Amino acid sequence: MSPYLELVGIQQQESFKVWTHGYPYETVRWHFHPEYELNLVTHTSGRFYVGDHTGTFEPGQLYMVGPNVPHNWISEVPDNQPVPERCRVLQFSGKSIMGGIEAFPELGQLERLLVDAQRGILFSNATSTKAAPLMEELLHAKGFQRVHKFLSLLEILATAHDSTLLATPTFRPDPQGYQSSTINQVLSYLAEHLDEQLSEADLARYAGMEASAFSRFFRRHTDVPFIQYLNRLRINKACEMLISSDTPVTDVCYACGFSNVSNFNRQFLAQKTMPPSKFRQYYRLNDDCEALG
Repeated sequence: MSPYLELVGIQQQESFKVWTHGYPYETVRWHFHPEYELNLVTHTSGRFYVGDHTGTFEPGQLYMVGPNVPHNWISEVPDNQPVPERCRVLQFSGKSIMGGIEAFPELGQLERLLVDAQRGILFSNATSTKAAPLMEELLHAKGFQRVHKFLSLLEILATAHDSTLLATPTFRPDPQGYQSSTINQVLSYLAEHLDEQLSEADLARYAGMEASAFSRFFRRHTDVPFIQYLNRLRINKACEMLISSDTPVTDVCYACGFSNVSNFNRQFLAQKTMPPSKFRQYYRLNDDCEALG
C-alpha cells in the first residue's frame, strides 16, 4: 500500500510547526511528508511503523522521522474510544536547518542527527524526559523565545546517547513512487489549485473516476468528505494570509478560492471559532504583547 502525502503547511512567517492531535485523527494512517518530524507520545500505547521497521510504543517515547520516510502510530484503545491528545508533533523543513548550519557553523553537530533521522530514531527515556518540557513550551512560545527553545531542543537531540535507529540501513524512501499514486496526485492538485473554483466532479475527472466512485475513494483515504477537506485547506491558507499580510479580508476570501464572503466567514468561524477579522486582531495582539515582554 502506498503511503499518502500529508500537506504539513508550515506558515510563511514560521520556520516550523508545533501542534497536538488526538486519536483517531486524519493523519493516523500510513503517510509521508518532505519535512522532518518529532513525535512525542503523551497518551495510549500501540504499534508503530517507520520505513521497514515495526514496533510497539507507549507514553513518554520520543521519535524523529526524516523527510519522506513513511510512518504511522496506531493506538490500541477500547472500542476505539476517542483520545483528546495522543501526541505532540513538531515538523520542520530540512532546507531551513541546512541554511542555519551554513550561516552558523557551530550548528554543524546537527548534521549527524538529520542523517540518522533518514532511518527514524527512537530516543532514550532520559532524552525524552529532557525534551518533553520544551515541546510543551513550544506550543505557546512566540518570537525569539520560540527559536531559542527550538534550538535548545535540537541540541538535546543532537547530543543524545543510547538512541535507536529504526529502519534498516538499506531502506530508501521513494517519494516519486509514492506521489504517483492516485490519491497523492489528487491531494497535490488540490494544494496547487486552491484559488480556483473546484468541485468534486472536477477532481473525479482529474482522477479518471465516476463521481460516486471518487467520493467513496476520497473519503476512504482521508476520512472526510471532499468538500470538508477542501475547506480545511482553504481556511489554513486564509490563516497564513491573515497573519502574514495586510490583505483585506474580502481579498483573502477570494484568493483562497471561496466564491462569496458569507460562506468564507461561516467556514472560518466553524473551524477557528472566531471570524477572520478577529483572528487577525488576536495574532497581532499576541505579537504586540511579545514585543512588550
